[in-house]
Amino acid sequence: MSAVIIVLIILVVLVFIALIKTIQVIPQASAAIVERFGRYTRTLNAGLNIVVPFIDSIRNRIDLREQVVPFPPQPVITQDNLVVNIDTVIYYQVTDARAATYEVASYIQAIEQLTVTTLRNIIGGMDLERTLTSREEINAALRGVLDEATGKWGIRVNRVELKAIEPPTSIQDSMEKQMRAERDKRAAILTAEGTRQSAILTAEGEKQSAILRAEGESKAAALRAEGEAQAVRTVFEAIHAGDPDQKLLSYQYLQMLPKIAEGDANKLWIVPSEIGDALKGLSGAFGNNGSGAPGFNTKGGGPERRDEPPVD
Repeated sequence: MSAVIIVLIILVVLVFIALIKTIQVIPQASAAIVERFGRYTRTLNAGLNIVVPFIDSIRNRIDLREQVVPFPPQPVITQDNLVVNIDTVIYYQVTDARAATYEVASYIQAIEQLTVTTLRNIIGGMDLERTLTSREEINAALRGVLDEATGKWGIRVNRVELKAIEPPTSIQDSMEKQMRAERDKRAAILTAEGTRQSAILTAEGEKQSAILRAEGESKAAALRAEGEAQAVRTVFEAIHAGDPDQKLLSYQYLQMLPKIAEGDANKLWIVPSEIGDALKGLSGAFGNNGSGAPGFNTKGGGPERRDEPPVD
C-alpha cells in the first residue's frame, strides 16, 4: 500500500514538471529559440506558448529592445602618426532572433571587433585636426559599415557615437597653449576695439557738445542783439513820440557820457565830435535867447552878466 502511494506521488510530481515545461510564457519585446533534439524548430514570440516537454528545449532567450553597448577606449593611429584613444557607443537592436543565435557565436563581441577595425581604417585616413572636427563624418561612415555587416546576423545598428577622442598628453598641452594664445589675442583685439570705440564716442560727444554750445551762444547773442535793438527802437520811438527839441537831446547826451566812461577796461576814452554840438546846444540853452535870461560867454570862458537898458 505504501509503495502505491509513493508511485502516485512520483507520478504527480512528474505531471507537474511536465506542465511547467509545457507552458512557456515569453515577456513582451522578447523571443525564445526552441530546439527539438538539438535542432532548431521554431521561435517563440511574446505571450503564452506550449512546447513538448522533455523533447523541446529553450536554447536562447533574446531581448528585442534596442540595446546600448559602450566599448572601452581603443588606441587608433591617425594619418600623421599620432595615437588617439577613442571611446565608442553602439545602439543596436536584434531583428531576427534565429540569425542572432545561429549566424554568429557572440554578436556583442563581433560588433565590438568590427567597430575597432572599421574605426582604425577610417581614422587612418585622417590627420589629427580632421579627426577632432569630423565626428559626424566618422559616425556616419562607421554606422554604414556596421549596419551592412551585421544585417546577416539579424542585428540592426541604429546609431554609433564617439564619446571621446583623447589625443596624446603633449598634443593636449600644445592645443591648450594654442587656444590660450588665441583667447589672449581675441581679448587684446576686443580691448583695442573697445578703446577705439570709446575714443570715437568721446570725440563725437565733445563735437556735439561744442556744436550745441556754439549754437546756444550764437542764439543767445542774436537774442541779446535783438533785445538791444528792440530797446533802442523803443527808446527811439518814445523820444520821437515826445517830439523833444535839440536842447533836451543835448542834455541827455551829456548825461550818458559818464556811463560810457564807466568800467576798469576803459583806459582810453575817445570823445566823439558830436560833443561840440551838444555843448553848443547847451550854451544856447543857457545863453541869451531873447527872453532876458542870463547866459554864458563862450568867448571869455566864464559867465558874463549883461545889463539891460532901462525901459521907459
